[in-house]
Amino acid sequence: MNIKTPNPRLAKFIITQLGGPDGELAASLRYMHQRYGMKNNKVKGVLTDIATEELAHVELVSAILYQLTRDMTPEQILADGYAEYFVDHTAGIYPQGASGMPFTAAYFQSKGDPITDLTEDLAADGAIM
Repeated sequence: MNIKTPNPRLAKFIITQLGGPDGELAASLRYMHQRYGMKNNKVKGVLTDIATEELAHVELVSAILYQLTRDMTPEQILADGYAEYFVDHTAGIYPQGASGMPFTAAYFQSKGDPITDLTEDLAADGAIM
């Protein structure tokens, strides 16, 4: 991807895919930690593979955010509602939701029960925009 035009308004929406409750960071940690509750080694391996893929998504979303926010003008920052984020992080990539809530481990569960954990995975993946 090669986004050439800054768009802080769009970045405000996309950032939730990085650090929001159903974003890629939560997904990667969800799968990685839930694998330990699985008794079947093949299932553990699949969850490890999925967690690794979700980390690749973290990289992709971060690259998109970087490209959408680099070279922003002060006018764009103010007009597009990016000022609150900019005050705390400038144009750095920081995992948070669209609401401004920073990423928290409370966004995912790991109960140790395979059915419960896999149901939570399905619910989180179904909530993605």
